[in-house]
Amino acid sequence: MKSSILVKLFFISLFLSFQPNLVSADQLLINHQKSVKTHFLQDAQMIRDKFEGQLYTLPPYHAGHYGLRMYRQTLDNKYAMTIWSDMARVASRLNYFASEVHNPEQIKAYAQHRIEAYRDQNSARTQLRYQATKEMPEYLYLGVSLLGSMARANEYGLKHKEDKKLHEVIRRYDFTKYVTNEKMIQAWAAQLANQVYWLRQLGEQDVVDKFIRAFKKTYPDSDDDKLSDQQFMNKIYGLTHIIFAASNYYQLPIKEQDFQWIYDYYRHNIDTILVRTKEDVIAEVGISFLLAGLENDPVVLQTQKMIEQAIDHSQGLVPSTTGDTTLSSSEHRNVLAIMLLDWRGPHQAPTISKQPKIFSALPYGLVAK
Repeated sequence: MKSSILVKLFFISLFLSFQPNLVSADQLLINHQKSVKTHFLQDAQMIRDKFEGQLYTLPPYHAGHYGLRMYRQTLDNKYAMTIWSDMARVASRLNYFASEVHNPEQIKAYAQHRIEAYRDQNSARTQLRYQATKEMPEYLYLGVSLLGSMARANEYGLKHKEDKKLHEVIRRYDFTKYVTNEKMIQAWAAQLANQVYWLRQLGEQDVVDKFIRAFKKTYPDSDDDKLSDQQFMNKIYGLTHIIFAASNYYQLPIKEQDFQWIYDYYRHNIDTILVRTKEDVIAEVGISFLLAGLENDPVVLQTQKMIEQAIDHSQGLVPSTTGDTTLSSSEHRNVLAIMLLDWRGPHQAPTISKQPKIFSALPYGLVAK
């Protein structure tokens, strides 16, 4: 009996003698993870400082794009003026459409002018858009111009004073023909993803499921290796915007199981995505996981490390693939980089009911819903 106790004590002491080393190894891992996280936060702050020091030198669209996303992340009222600027931009566009571009002849003329701007540009993406849209140029008015402005006002809890007229314009057109057309998806995947959710948000045609079925048919996973880099990136960009649009643009959390096919695809193909797409799209893939509360998924860390490596620390931002560091052309990829590296969670804001001070002086044409 005594010898049995002595043996047990020996093994207990032996086990305990190894604990300091085990704890040290765990602590080293924890310290490393904290260090990596600190670097991400520091880089996010560096980019934030770069842009916010010159935020109001940006064109209204870019200032609003940046400020709205930062407000939805932080709820910080320092971004309130960018929200008002964005409201003014939306009001101006809706005023113009309500007064000057709403009957079929006006829409045709507007759309024809827009499509001509695509004809003489030489990039692969622009030519795809021209070829796909020239037979249905009204899409450039309906989808690219009108819907986005109406949806943004709606997100704020607002509408245009001639909202009924603008809804009647939308109802003249069957969006199924745009969102299920293979060439349109190859040219406008992300934009169509936005637009089908905007239609649902505005209480109009619900063509989300039709679009997703057509998207899967256009881009079967088995054909990825047959896609050009441009088309592969268009596919991934479309996937990220399905998630973003479903979240009402960083306002609502996403349930992974509702989009399991997308998350499974990301996990199986992340190495290819990191090689074949640009920083904007890589950051969007990471943010898609953050929206679903999957902060610890390995994909997030892979995307964060890739974005961190892409930062030009001498310039304080992520440049374009051609090295462009001008703020207006860099804003999109850099606000996404900030969100990926320093995620604060989704917030359903700003709205006129929850943040009335931001909306105390509405631009002409906008009213509360």
